[in-house]
Amino acid sequence: MESPGIADVMAAESAGSVGETEFRAVYLGTSTPLRAYLLHVCRRPDVADDLLQETYCRYLMRRHPAMDDSQTRSWLFRVATNLLHDRVRSHADAIVPEMPERGVAPNMESRLDVRATLRQLKPRERELLWLAYVEGMNHEEIAAATGLSVLSIRILLFRARHKAAQLLKPEDAPGRAPEQAGHQAQKKTPQKRSV
Repeated sequence: MESPGIADVMAAESAGSVGETEFRAVYLGTSTPLRAYLLHVCRRPDVADDLLQETYCRYLMRRHPAMDDSQTRSWLFRVATNLLHDRVRSHADAIVPEMPERGVAPNMESRLDVRATLRQLKPRERELLWLAYVEGMNHEEIAAATGLSVLSIRILLFRARHKAAQLLKPEDAPGRAPEQAGHQAQKKTPQKRSV
């Protein structure tokens, strides 16, 4: 689907969809967390910016019923999520480069590499964990933002938390499966005892 042009957005605004003051307030209140969410899930600043822009273009083009701030925020996250899923389905970004690390932890041995752990999760799992723990959304809000049912959110979020917890366990921790620790289990052959 082609993005609306500037003339389309201007025409929609002049037709009474959203006023400049209202849009500015919505943008200032939602753009930072929405961009952070998109950047976290897709891991590419250029793609995150494109999706953010498309999300707000759609907001401007839509005739809005009376929505409070929470409903508007959920609607924007839902549109951004749908645009992100559309982009993934279209395979527009087959090669996803890694983002450079910004800093170095003082004690590398004791540091949990959460960023590396999140890279091992599926995009849906990263998305749900981000919405729940970074954006602070409850199950109902996540359901509204993703288009899934509340029951599905509960189950998927539980699984994502469990998978992340397993990945964050040290390799030699009890309860961590060998394939999760990054090596195959070695078969031990029984030794014969001499009498």
